[in-house]
Amino acid sequence: MSSIIQLLPDHVANQIAAGEVVQRPASVVKELLENAIDAGATDIKLICKDAGKTLIQVIDNGKGMNVTDARLCFERHATSKIRKAEDLFDLHTKGFRGEALASIAAIAHVELKTKQDQDELGTHLVIEGSKFTSQEPSVLPKGTSFSVKNLFFNIPARRNFLKSDVVELRHIIDEFQRVVLAHSNIHFTMYHNGSELFNLPQSNLRQRIVNIFSGKTNEKLVPVQENTEIVTIDGFIGKPEFAKKNKGEQFFFVNDRFIKSGYLHHAIMAAYEGLLRDGAQPSYFLYLSVPPHTIDINIHPTKTEIKFDDEHALYAILRSAVKHSLGQFNVAPVLDFERDATLDTPYSFQNKEVDFPTIQVDSTFNPFEQEKKTTTSNFSSGGYKPKKETQSWESLYVGLKDTFEPQEMHFESEVTINSLFADSEVEKPKTVTYQIHKKYIVSPIKSGMLIIDQQRAHQRVLYEQFLTNITVHHANSQQLLFPITLYFSGNEMSLINELRPSLENTGFIFDAIGQDSVVISGLPVTVSESEASIVLEQLVADLQDEIPESSFSQIDSMAKSMAKSLAVKTGAILTEAAQENLVNNLFACKENSVSPFNKPTFITISVEDLDKKFSV
Repeated sequence: MSSIIQLLPDHVANQIAAGEVVQRPASVVKELLENAIDAGATDIKLICKDAGKTLIQVIDNGKGMNVTDARLCFERHATSKIRKAEDLFDLHTKGFRGEALASIAAIAHVELKTKQDQDELGTHLVIEGSKFTSQEPSVLPKGTSFSVKNLFFNIPARRNFLKSDVVELRHIIDEFQRVVLAHSNIHFTMYHNGSELFNLPQSNLRQRIVNIFSGKTNEKLVPVQENTEIVTIDGFIGKPEFAKKNKGEQFFFVNDRFIKSGYLHHAIMAAYEGLLRDGAQPSYFLYLSVPPHTIDINIHPTKTEIKFDDEHALYAILRSAVKHSLGQFNVAPVLDFERDATLDTPYSFQNKEVDFPTIQVDSTFNPFEQEKKTTTSNFSSGGYKPKKETQSWESLYVGLKDTFEPQEMHFESEVTINSLFADSEVEKPKTVTYQIHKKYIVSPIKSGMLIIDQQRAHQRVLYEQFLTNITVHHANSQQLLFPITLYFSGNEMSLINELRPSLENTGFIFDAIGQDSVVISGLPVTVSESEASIVLEQLVADLQDEIPESSFSQIDSMAKSMAKSLAVKTGAILTEAAQENLVNNLFACKENSVSPFNKPTFITISVEDLDKKFSV
């Protein structure tokens, strides 16, 4: 009987491994950027076309490779980062498994150009689906150029699962930002379809953060520093008043490696307790340095999760460090009634030396040596002109008696009501709605009564209004007396640019859209000036993770997000007129029984149901 277990061919094994390593174009970007950093590069360029589906190229000025290394780097489990198993617990580099390049070469067309500084000629390799098609010496500059073309060309099923270019580009930018934030001493540039998206020169950490997330980020940051035997914490946290709905600007780095940790995130949220509004997320850029032997970074294929030896101590230190910074720079409230906040020293001047003022005296000054001007000079020829005599004040009123005569004044007589109850015969409209617990609206009907959820009902009304305005391209706007300027990050600005036509159809009027800001001169009638930033931030947060493929789905998601932001909330007190207006608008909707999120807007209780309650 023949054996049923067989060894897989290398190209099949590489394609299977590629399923773990290369999930989308952003995975290739991450691996190539980390290899360039490990090569000691000080200038790295990332070039993409069609969100990485057509081309991903990384050019660096690192130490390069010789001919043997250039061939060997595409073999599985070939790496220059480790030599023995113990090295896994003393890692100072990014990649170490030796599967990335082999996996990439198995599912794409790869072109490698590399040269070491001491060599006269470099090496030019071309690989298609793990097969070397050409290898030749070439005149190249120092460093490495790695081009990945036609990703997933031999796995069409995986290529079909890729999202739109906008979504894939956003994932690439996310990976790019995670790498550049960890290495502010390296010059990074990124191009997409020929246009420059980022140009980040060498700088300090604060300047690198500002260069990525717009100029207004500088005033939002509060520094964090803590040195202990277990961990060294450095970085910045955001002020509570700038917290947003989304988690876009939250970064943890452990030994210059980006990680995700819900446990450490909980420590940050605990430090902000009592300072954030409901649902708000603070921004933070925190860098943790720990001894390499106290962590295990080989527990996840993408190496974004780390296991710590002493998580509880790290949790406590991180929480106290963040809380100390919030209190130290007067971000958190302080119970000190005698402290004058205007006398506090800004933290940017904490370590500056005091500049004492200097006094300069003119020792040669003698006031008695000045020549005195005689008063007779005033009477020189042409120098004196006698003043005209002013007329007496009585002359101002000459002629008034002749022209002004007080006339008889008539006053309107006020209408007096003979009786306090004179209007009792006028029948007032009866109240047909009632609000219960600032949440539900009760309205009687013939068969019983309706109980309406005011928030869900208002969401349905606004949702259908926004859908109509966007699709019909007609909406009323209210002009602002003074235009308002809102600031967003690069990712958020690209999304707002894409949504601009739909936003204008809802009533927004944009005067200008820059790289990190928008100027708004008009708002929809249902949006107040104070709600403009809330609506746009919520819209960006809802659509930032996954933008729908079709334009209709995008418009639908946009209408849902704006309806959720602007709907009356639970706890709001509604007048009788507002209650009736909401009920009438709800039953004028095409689909009034459910909210935009498929939750019931009202229930009915019949008289029979009430009778059963009292029949006991």
